[in-house]
Amino acid sequence: MTRSPAERIDELIASTSDWRAGTFATLRRLIHEADPGITEAWKWVTPRRPGTPVFEHAGMVCHINILIGRVRLTMHEGASLPDPNLLFNASLEGNARRAIDIHQGDAVDEEAIRTLVRAGVERRLAGARPI
Repeated sequence: MTRSPAERIDELIASTSDWRAGTFATLRRLIHEADPGITEAWKWVTPRRPGTPVFEHAGMVCHINILIGRVRLTMHEGASLPDPNLLFNASLEGNARRAIDIHQGDAVDEEAIRTLVRAGVERRLAGARPI
């Protein structure tokens, strides 16, 4: 039986036994609060990698990875988005993507994350190059 992306994301959160599960769940909630029209997808499955949760609206907006010691929110058009709260702290060298690494104990600026996701959705809706 094929699981939906939402079911796969629920399973990923449930199978993560430390603080990263709660951080992932918080980011997921904030993404949906920022854009109730966003959809969840599961991409980039390979024999060595189980896949990645991706959030889309008129194209890929962002994705979340649970990594060793951190949770990473990657904005697909992050290099073109305003970041007045200076959230981006990873993947700064690329031409398109920017990421936010959240470590144990880091505060999550919920309103700033929602604002950033809204900007990413607006960029997609404005006709940015599909990814």
